[in-house]
Amino acid sequence: MADFYAGKKEYFPGIGKIKYEGPKSGNALAFKYYDPEKTVGKKKMKDHLRFAIAYWHSFCADGTDPFGSVTHPHPWVTDAETPMEAAEHRMDAAFEFFTKLGANFYCFHDRDMAPEGDSPGESEKNLFTMVARAKKLQKATGVKLLWGTANLFSNPRYMNGAATNPEFGVLAIAAGQVKSAIDATIELGGQGYTFWGGREGYMSLLNTDLKREKDHIGRFLGLARDYARKQGFKGAFYIEPKPMEPTKHQYDYDVETVGLFLKTYGLEKDFRVNIEANHAELAGHDFFHELETAAALGLFGSVDANRGDFITGWDTDQFPFSYYETALAMYAILKAGGFTTGGLNFDAKIRRNSVDPSDLFLAHIGGMDAFAVGLEIANRVIKDGVIPGFVKKRYASFGSGDGAKYEKGQLSFADLAKIGGVKYGKAGVTSGKQEYLENVFNQYLLGL
Repeated sequence: MADFYAGKKEYFPGIGKIKYEGPKSGNALAFKYYDPEKTVGKKKMKDHLRFAIAYWHSFCADGTDPFGSVTHPHPWVTDAETPMEAAEHRMDAAFEFFTKLGANFYCFHDRDMAPEGDSPGESEKNLFTMVARAKKLQKATGVKLLWGTANLFSNPRYMNGAATNPEFGVLAIAAGQVKSAIDATIELGGQGYTFWGGREGYMSLLNTDLKREKDHIGRFLGLARDYARKQGFKGAFYIEPKPMEPTKHQYDYDVETVGLFLKTYGLEKDFRVNIEANHAELAGHDFFHELETAAALGLFGSVDANRGDFITGWDTDQFPFSYYETALAMYAILKAGGFTTGGLNFDAKIRRNSVDPSDLFLAHIGGMDAFAVGLEIANRVIKDGVIPGFVKKRYASFGSGDGAKYEKGQLSFADLAKIGGVKYGKAGVTSGKQEYLENVFNQYLLGL
């Protein structure tokens, strides 16, 4: 750690290592519930939660919105004379933040880490200059790369999509960019690689060959996978579902849609989903639903931890703060077996009017505490067994007799109809006890 700070400007002066001080602490810059070394079940909190920091929102976002200019004039940008110098300063600030916060992982887009050049070759050179710097900082700090990705949505060339673009030349440029991002992820020991199709969709079907575009992206992802595997990448590939915005309709609408897409194009063995809470809301689902659906399909992988605003109704990317929501999320994650290559990446940004340097710490502290509380509640729910036991009992009729035969495929449709005739009038009026279970869950939430 001393090697990391030697000779470097401190971008968050006056803020030291964030420590766990417990729920009675009055120190705003301390964890109240996240104790990384505390054992929950059979693992430490830090190993359950695998917190990652999103490079883009935390160090690239500057408070700009459609109605106003910069409110976060980051010193790592304002003090630099060239885009590459700004990238170097930004990386130093990022690793200072990672280590002070105690986050073990980070995630990045290629264009977050290094500026785009005047040609694909120059862009690649910029990226790998910064990859070399990141590799040294990872070694010095112990921080690891959770996953990398490519920004295939900001450049005007991608306004009609990248892998789904109607112009082959754009698709080929996108392939080169993804190739470089995959190479960078491998070089940095990334445990996953994510595809977010922000513009892989359509604005109007009047000018779109929908089937052809889906075929193109299916082939593109397969080729990217094959390339990465040949280069020795053993991690997971993730697709991040989102229904809309910036396009009217995106092809990776929700987890169920992605599951069908992966099976259609033979990608289900290598790809998983990276689920974002805010995107689930935009699809008309809650976070819990998308996590459970992913687990049911065998596609659970990683999480972008944030929240939306049901009143605003768009992708606000706010930090999570609801213990109820994080408890439900961690309940689904623990039941799915927990994280392996994935983790909780804070794909969230501080508000436009949060202009103090400490605000970035406070936002992450709150989110990490919220998921720590959620983890403990979820572990208690599973350990006590009241809710899981109720669910098991509710489906008990499939555990023996004709119900078990049905699940094993031992009954014909005629057999079912015959059994239904005998059972008519004697089934279907057992209470689901939803209100009871919600009350029980609230008891766990309050620690009673």
